[in-house]
Amino acid sequence: MFDWNIIIHYFPFFVTGALLTLKISILSLLFGLIFGLIAALCKLSINPLLRWPAVFYVWLIRSTPLLVQLFIIYFGLPQIGIDLGPFFSGVLGLALNVGAYNAETIRGGIISVPYGQTEAARSLGMNGALAMRRIILPQALRIIIPPLGNNFVILIKDTSLVSTITVVELTLTAQRLIGSTYKPFEMYVMAAVLYAVLTSSASLLLTWVEKRTRTEARRS
Repeated sequence: MFDWNIIIHYFPFFVTGALLTLKISILSLLFGLIFGLIAALCKLSINPLLRWPAVFYVWLIRSTPLLVQLFIIYFGLPQIGIDLGPFFSGVLGLALNVGAYNAETIRGGIISVPYGQTEAARSLGMNGALAMRRIILPQALRIIIPPLGNNFVILIKDTSLVSTITVVELTLTAQRLIGSTYKPFEMYVMAAVLYAVLTSSASLLLTWVEKRTRTEARRS
């Protein structure tokens, strides 16, 4: 029988793990957006010194498992004197991973904006950077919000992998409670429910942002 009493008793521990999962997700998202934007702009650059490192970064991240990337950062970097600890190793690994996927999403949004927009901006005296910031990126934003939102939802679920590097987020919280309660079904069901709450909340928020962006675009 499903033991509801044990769920109620250990619920505060799950909430703590869920909050840490949310914190990791938000930090990874912010850094992932920065990495993705930089990589996207570098891939679009005509300068090979900028373009090829970005191409290599996106290829490397998308060609290797996230779990291996986390292990390299957490277990491998200390061998060369870089010890970030479990939390920041997890955030960095997730940010680098989602950043590569964000880069392709952002690049696709930028190149979907008609080139005439760039020519019109330059005819007004804007340089490339100014035209990108004021003309191209605002138009591309409306296109890339849905896929970026999907990347964020996937990122929330991928945070479960940082449990392998001793970050006590939602998954590792469930695993530790199983060790003391011997109730794997209840513990994993509770973790799954909280993951569903986090991802569904993120999806609803992103849907609202998408509708708000479309409404503002119509007004303009």
